[in-house]
Amino acid sequence: MTAEMVGFTVDLSKPLVFQVGHLGETYQEWVHTPILTSESPRFFESDFLEILTRTVWWVVPVIWVPVGLYFITMSYTMGHTLPLVVLMAAVGAFVWTFLEYCFHRFLFHIDTKSYWGNTFHYLIHGCHHKHPMDGLRLVIPPAEAAILALMFWNLYGILFTLSVRPVMFGGGLIGYVMYDMIHYYIHHGQPTKISLKSIKKYHLNHHFRIQNKGFGITTALWDRVFGTLPNMKAADKNG
Repeated sequence: MTAEMVGFTVDLSKPLVFQVGHLGETYQEWVHTPILTSESPRFFESDFLEILTRTVWWVVPVIWVPVGLYFITMSYTMGHTLPLVVLMAAVGAFVWTFLEYCFHRFLFHIDTKSYWGNTFHYLIHGCHHKHPMDGLRLVIPPAEAAILALMFWNLYGILFTLSVRPVMFGGGLIGYVMYDMIHYYIHHGQPTKISLKSIKKYHLNHHFRIQNKGFGITTALWDRVFGTLPNMKAADKNG
């Protein structure tokens, strides 16, 4: 541990991104100690970079639902029947739930200690755990989502045929939109339906009790499959 990491204190009144790396080995404890305020902290000195990190929730469906439907329709125009297109789109959305789990578990919760490792982690997910009620940094920014979308479009070009690729991709985009909307709602909404109440309780348990389990947002299926299902009964007793 270098001298600059020893006893370093993050100044919350200043841009945060290039500070958190100095926390070194203490970063993980710091980032998983949440600050419960709806205020959106500043990340960068640059106004341009700062804008890129803030996204209002409704931007996600406005941009990505039309794009997803466009690709789904593309497969229909290539000759697939409507029932088959609907089925494949549903499969594409289901595949997204697996990708969502993998991203959350294996990328968003990597254990970092180095300066750039901490900085990277804070940008992609640590900020959400530190400021879980920051409504402007909850959904994925369009620029970041576009990069990920391009990666998966190219990957799907390898995995699927020319006519199946668009509907699987479009279904995945619709699944992504559902994920981001549910995630935003369980943080900022007050659900009345039992199903949404259960999802909210499950996810807040991940934030405030057992942060190394409960990685699913839209479904707990993959937590069950891979053994990361948290003990909700224990959480009920503690809460």
